[in-house]
Amino acid sequence: MAESDAEPASCGAGRRLGAPVTLGISTLDPGHRPPAMPPGRQVAIRVRMLDDTEEIFDVSQKASGKVLFDLVCSHMNLIEGDYFGLEYQNHQKMIVWLDHIKPIYKQLRRPKHAILKFSVKFFPPDHAQLLEELTRYLFALQIKQDLCCGRLTCNESSAALMISHIIQSEIGDFEESQCRSHLLNNNYIPDQMPLIDKIMEFHSKHIGQTPAESDYQMLEVARKLDMYGIRLHPAKDRDRTKLSLAVAHTGVLVFQRHTRINAFNWSKIRKLSFKRKRFLIKLKPDLNSSYQDTLEFLMASRDCCKVFWKICVEHHAFFRLFEEPKPKPKPVLFTRGSYFRFSGRTQKQVIDYVKESEFKKIPFESGDFNDRLSSPPRRHWKESVLVSAEDPAASRAARISPAHQRSNDGKDSISRTEETRGSTRRTHQEHPSTGPASRAVRDSLVSNSPPLPASAGLPHGMVNGQRSLDLGSHSPNGRQPSPLTSPLLNDACSVRTDDEEEVRRKRFPTDRAYFIAKELLTTERTYLKDLEVVTVSFQSAVGQDEATPDSLKETLLSTFEPLQKFHTGFLREVEQRLALWEGRSNAHIKGDYQRVGDVMLKNLQALKPLTVNLSKQSEVLLKLEKACKASRRMDSLCRDFELQKVCYVPLNVFILRPLHRLVHYKQILESLCKHYPATHVDFRDCRAALAEVSEVVDQLQGNLVEMENLQKLLELKKDLIGVDNLVVPGREFIRLGCLSKLSGKGLQQRMFFLFNDVILYTTRGMTPTNQFRVHGQLPLRGLTIRESEDEWGVPYAFTLAGQGQSVVVAASSLTEMEKWMDDIKMAIQMAKTSNGPLSDLLTPSLADNKYPEDSSVEAESEDDMTASHTTLERPAPHRGNTMVHVCWHRNTSVSMVDFSIAVENQLSGNLLRKFKNSNGWQKLWVVFTNFSLFFYKSHQDDYPLASLPLLGYSVTIPSDNENIHKDYVFKLHFKSHVYYFRSESEYTFERWMEVIRSATIPSSRGRALNSKEPHPL
Repeated sequence: MAESDAEPASCGAGRRLGAPVTLGISTLDPGHRPPAMPPGRQVAIRVRMLDDTEEIFDVSQKASGKVLFDLVCSHMNLIEGDYFGLEYQNHQKMIVWLDHIKPIYKQLRRPKHAILKFSVKFFPPDHAQLLEELTRYLFALQIKQDLCCGRLTCNESSAALMISHIIQSEIGDFEESQCRSHLLNNNYIPDQMPLIDKIMEFHSKHIGQTPAESDYQMLEVARKLDMYGIRLHPAKDRDRTKLSLAVAHTGVLVFQRHTRINAFNWSKIRKLSFKRKRFLIKLKPDLNSSYQDTLEFLMASRDCCKVFWKICVEHHAFFRLFEEPKPKPKPVLFTRGSYFRFSGRTQKQVIDYVKESEFKKIPFESGDFNDRLSSPPRRHWKESVLVSAEDPAASRAARISPAHQRSNDGKDSISRTEETRGSTRRTHQEHPSTGPASRAVRDSLVSNSPPLPASAGLPHGMVNGQRSLDLGSHSPNGRQPSPLTSPLLNDACSVRTDDEEEVRRKRFPTDRAYFIAKELLTTERTYLKDLEVVTVSFQSAVGQDEATPDSLKETLLSTFEPLQKFHTGFLREVEQRLALWEGRSNAHIKGDYQRVGDVMLKNLQALKPLTVNLSKQSEVLLKLEKACKASRRMDSLCRDFELQKVCYVPLNVFILRPLHRLVHYKQILESLCKHYPATHVDFRDCRAALAEVSEVVDQLQGNLVEMENLQKLLELKKDLIGVDNLVVPGREFIRLGCLSKLSGKGLQQRMFFLFNDVILYTTRGMTPTNQFRVHGQLPLRGLTIRESEDEWGVPYAFTLAGQGQSVVVAASSLTEMEKWMDDIKMAIQMAKTSNGPLSDLLTPSLADNKYPEDSSVEAESEDDMTASHTTLERPAPHRGNTMVHVCWHRNTSVSMVDFSIAVENQLSGNLLRKFKNSNGWQKLWVVFTNFSLFFYKSHQDDYPLASLPLLGYSVTIPSDNENIHKDYVFKLHFKSHVYYFRSESEYTFERWMEVIRSATIPSSRGRALNSKEPHPL
């Protein structure tokens, strides 16, 4: 998306607070203008928003439904508008969705008197898929409506918990009298009185929770309910039993009253159709199923059938397709059936669009739509408000609407508004985001009413006559950071001022040895958290299950619990020593406590008896693999655990952490010994500690290499389909990456895996887990390799010729081609001189047959006209930072040497992060491991907020024209993505640059790089 120059801080209609002026409309493709308003008589159409206020929009009567919907989205600056829709009551008294393709006059008989409701249309399975906080807030309002009208039914505890989050968002922290009064004056569910005490009990536990967090937590409760996002359509089965049909992201659901009795997943449905009053579901053949091939439900009328059928078509297309289905050409002579199709972006397109466009995330503070602070509840909005992302001038001209050009009435108007609402608001000094000031911010974002300016009659820092915190002191433009927006996407972040930074630098030590010791502290904190993943999280999730063998439980406990206990004490000692060194306790003590070698020597000597535990890592890996092979239940438990947020890298990587930690200790001690002169008081202890740890590392080095190879083979086994016996003695992994294979259809992207005995080439299949399907193998014995760029006219091409098989592939660059050719030549030589494994890796079915492509789900009208022939298998949750998938998307490769260096060079600590066009720096706890940066709010968090795979990125020092003007800043750049990171000292800056660069530099061609030259990771 095109970037714009900074605009003045004033905000008007049609623009969210702090958003770039070139922000377009969510339902349009990037760079496209809104559809032109067709000629014809203008008509005013009323739309009821999710806060029950009404807005009036002037559109042409001949305009399509999409024009009106785009106007509503533009009014709210809603980027993810595709989850929503406009519904109305047609002439048959049925509630239907406004069709985006049809003209408005063909849908609304009397537009002047019609009232359309803006509502959530598509409910995703996880609200974390909603990338904008504004979208989550609108979802929260929809849930609030569904609770109030009885559509969202649940047990009393769930209802009370959701209501407690609602009132936390509305009135702030718990105060018994105010909470009880608020509940007595406001009904959130039909029968609320018996639940008041339980609601107040829950509310008292939410102290300090911001409105955004309250919305998030309420959606977390709601999404687990059976009736979440469900709209029932009455029907009967063949036995005339009264039922209800509904559609969700998973497929078609069957309810009896409010109890779900059946579900038909999209993957099991072959065709949806209707004939007169009969709604038909045709299932795919299944020998294990007791259902008939075709299920028939009787609805009230043909129109009821058609309405429900259309909703099914739209849900299937939105959640399952890659892109919007193309319209079918209409026959010239005869027309049969319905030509209805889904119009709009699919969920995948919405997510990709928001991510790729890099919209600035606005900190969206909570408040009610009902608390309009500066505008009446009804306004006129015209099509002229719609502006494209490529027309900044038009955007600036249309920013102020007629409703906002009127002056505010000052303090009196605010007071009158509050009196009519009948609710009191308190300002929380401890939590400013739950106070009235933040509500004004939030209301202004959704209603396009700017927060009350200082000239409106209120003194500075006063809202409704009460003093609030000066929001401007927290960020340059007075915005509060969002606690829920991903740090990689949030552009309005907490800011550390330059004065604060200077004070901090003067207060803490500046000696290089101090920062080396601090690296020991920060990495030890991360290491202890990683141990807890195995000893606490994995044990609670998997260890208590009956499918887990007792021998595996005993091995895990005996191996990791003594290590965790030891490192807990070690971390405590390091923290105490650093506190003395910094002067935060006993500040008068100097000299003897400004060292860390004695602490390391003492603890490394105590670690020696635990060497036997460190050598058991291979035993743990093998027992875990054996248990997963023997029990499908155990395998499922381990896979499910790896999908949890706390398991941010593959489980086997956590098991090998103790071995890698010894290498970290060795690196830190080498840095200290290199820094200290021989006469320094800490030099002798550091040298003795280095000797201790070097002895242990030398003993375990061979075991570490074998375990890393085994761990990588086990990880690849989960990513591949169609291979047998991947993990066998003697097989070594060498390299994986993306190459283009030349075939009759041209160059096709393939994923290649190089081992010491065979090359596998695969493509990513349309499976629920996005695994890679093996297409073929090339044994290394007898294989030859030659450059063939001139032969085929394809840049960076080379040919792999084996016995009876020849494959031509092309790399993405000269460097990639050289890496592949060097490693393949080395592997061919190894295969000639060794007796490596010769087993056939391909499964018998793959050798004889092609995998059948996923059959499409057909959705058709009463005359069997298919509405969609393309399906997207809904992917199960899958680790986004798996290196196989990152290499696939970034079109690059990594070797086993790269993997070893990456895990051994783990680093963690606090960094300040800044976007290209943001004003301030946000402090984050950052962990580097496994080719990725993982971002936390603090080192105490159990799981990362977000991750940034670094393959394909370049790391440099910012140039002078980038106007950074700060010390110790490095820049990460990939295509249009630019991030700046700022460290606290020269040493930490060098370390971050070193580990990020060393992660993917092959050892065979490592070279000294100028820090100002881009280095592709």
